[in-house]
Amino acid sequence: MSGAFDPREDGAKTDFRDAMSYGDYLRLDAMLDQQHPLSDAHDEMLFIIQHQTSELWMKLALHELQAAREALMAGEMPQMFKMLARVSRIFEQLNSAWDVLRTMTPADYTRFREALGPSSGFQSWQYRMIEYVLGNRNPHLLRPHAHLPGAIAALEAELARPSFYDEVIRHLFDRLDAGAPPASQLDSPHTPVPQVQALWKQVYADTTTHWELYELAEKLVDLEDYFRRWRFNHVTTVERVIGFKRGTGGTSGVAYLKRMLSVELFPELWHLRSEL
Repeated sequence: MSGAFDPREDGAKTDFRDAMSYGDYLRLDAMLDQQHPLSDAHDEMLFIIQHQTSELWMKLALHELQAAREALMAGEMPQMFKMLARVSRIFEQLNSAWDVLRTMTPADYTRFREALGPSSGFQSWQYRMIEYVLGNRNPHLLRPHAHLPGAIAALEAELARPSFYDEVIRHLFDRLDAGAPPASQLDSPHTPVPQVQALWKQVYADTTTHWELYELAEKLVDLEDYFRRWRFNHVTTVERVIGFKRGTGGTSGVAYLKRMLSVELFPELWHLRSEL
């Protein structure tokens, strides 16, 4: 029986009949068999891969955000900071992906748009989950996911618990010994709370004393900065490719996406900047 493979002594391995290869570990055969254009349009492959890879990045973002919330609740701040920084970098990757999709022209897109039927990125349950975890919660947007029992159960479970930002606010009140925090906004978008903004202002007024809270605040601003850029790049790409036509899923397209640009995830952290 041969011993275990040691790359320091055995060099590059080339025989994988009885060992796990790169493709085996990543299940590349299955993954690379998931691109099935429904038309003969050249650019449909770009469209499919763009959205599939975005969903993979969103899966990782959710993995990190959910772990970050647990780390925050356990008081493991350094670990949480690392996770939040990673989510910001994930959204940097998602932003860069729009640059590739924008190489597709309106003429390219119209060659396969009918093949999409009523499918639309609006129906991404992972994107909805990211918004719910961060605090932008609209229970009416559960409807497009009702045909997916697993997804709807996960989304409803998220709406039943405090968002990540709710937990941040709870931590803020606890660290500043400010009494009981306001009630969690479980089933509606987070709206600005003057008392919360006043506490964040206290943190920014004395960053030396409140350095950990200050670092947390800036990590959140950084994350939302990248998230806003993702939304802006989305609307710009859609306008560049389809103009102001309705989206394939029936939304108002660019008009809907532009309304989403005004959504604030952590409003108190943005509003207090006018007071500093």
